[in-house]
Amino acid sequence: MRHSSTVTEALAEVGPRLKRLRTERNVTLSSLAEATGISTSTLSRLETGQRRPSLELLLPISQAYQIPIDELVGAPEVGDPRVRLKPKRVNGNTVLPLTRQTGPLQAFKMVLPATRSEPDPCTHEGYEWLYVLSGRLRLILADHDLQLSPGEVAEFDTRLPHWFGTTGEGPVEVLSLFGRQGERMHVRARPRPHQASTP
Repeated sequence: MRHSSTVTEALAEVGPRLKRLRTERNVTLSSLAEATGISTSTLSRLETGQRRPSLELLLPISQAYQIPIDELVGAPEVGDPRVRLKPKRVNGNTVLPLTRQTGPLQAFKMVLPATRSEPDPCTHEGYEWLYVLSGRLRLILADHDLQLSPGEVAEFDTRLPHWFGTTGEGPVEVLSLFGRQGERMHVRARPRPHQASTP
């Protein structure tokens, strides 16, 4: 299928793109490992294509480089026109669906304008995971009033009263993973706690 081959080609380009970016910025594997918490061997395998890129690996790398994750992936702009994803305007925000197939978990990139709006919390079925790409996000969650900076994450049950928007200081870019029936993101590999070597 053309769609699957396009995805395979896009994933194959992630490694060389990561290596090129690291070289251009004169960053060593060890310093990137220190900044991301990912081992040098995993980063090396990721750059050579021996390790498949995943959200858990790309998020800390995008945070370390301070660039949007879609620049790391470099997803093709032109694909099958039947599944081409287009941004939508929702309550004044720009929402770009990132998930091509239907399923329990859906991914979105949202751009919230700089205008400060009055919080209007709502509730609905589901579970949401938010990652701030740029700007400062204001999140009202039940009795909590939070401000999230780039690289910070919030996850919550959407049956709790919630609202998010900008602080009024500038636009905000957010990556959202949303499970309509309360599904959560499954992390298959977690970093092991560092243990000091014994003499």
